[in-house]
Amino acid sequence: MRVFVTGASGWIGSATVDELLAAGHDVVGLARSDTSAAALEAKGVTVRRGDLDDLDGIRAGAADAEAVIHLANKHDFDNPAVSNKAERAAIEAIGDTLEGSGRPFLFASGIIPVGGGRPATEDDASPFHGPDTPRGGGENLALDYLARGVHVVGVRFAPTTHGAGDNGLMTTLVGIAREKGVACYIGDGTNRWPAVHRSDAARLVHLGLEKAPAGSLLHAIAEEGVPTRQIAEAIGHALDLPVASISAENAPAHFGWMGGFFGLDIPASSTRTQEILGWTPTGPTLLDDLNTGAYSHA
Repeated sequence: MRVFVTGASGWIGSATVDELLAAGHDVVGLARSDTSAAALEAKGVTVRRGDLDDLDGIRAGAADAEAVIHLANKHDFDNPAVSNKAERAAIEAIGDTLEGSGRPFLFASGIIPVGGGRPATEDDASPFHGPDTPRGGGENLALDYLARGVHVVGVRFAPTTHGAGDNGLMTTLVGIAREKGVACYIGDGTNRWPAVHRSDAARLVHLGLEKAPAGSLLHAIAEEGVPTRQIAEAIGHALDLPVASISAENAPAHFGWMGGFFGLDIPASSTRTQEILGWTPTGPTLLDDLNTGAYSHA
């Protein structure tokens, strides 16, 4: 199958590309830099130069493909409106191009906070609609294309897709602990973060492409919820730093923008996903990675 992948050189995208190539798929990857293009070409990927602002290029890549996997995101935490606008525009460009074709369109999304202490499931609908909501309301926008003849599949990733070389949220937490000289958690640290190893997430995307029914919402979750106190303790152990609680009021000053994320309680289940895909996570746990030095680069 000829698969067009945005974010093909990114953290999850590059591992997903490896999975697709190993399975015999023909991959076309979107690359915005010479370095990314060279890395993809070295793997045997056909490169399409461009970025999320190049909507004509995205449309052309989707038109030439038998399936599209959209993993790119600007992740501009200082100006989330920019990221939200780009995400919505990319989904519209891909969806409009694939309309009426029945071709698969997999897209990255996030875990839905449901509250009440229960884990989010694949049956929980996203409450986000419209361009001014998180990720530009992209999940519900993409699902609208089911009625327009597109085989839409959403992949909700854990807030930490971890592993050696990660430069995401966990790396940010490690960097803050090193800068401040203490590994902190907020309040009593019982709020939970789901987690998945990068290798398991990439394998899930590959299986989702080949097996997921249209309209599926897949949860890339290996651990339902790791208490943030345990995360801070593992960071402290890895860096030989003290561990301490910090109040919710003082969290913004200590963590910066990261404080709003680290204080969330967002457990999530992947039971339905594992049943649909025959997917069983086998990679290291988040605490394994923290304790064995996977984030020593941070």
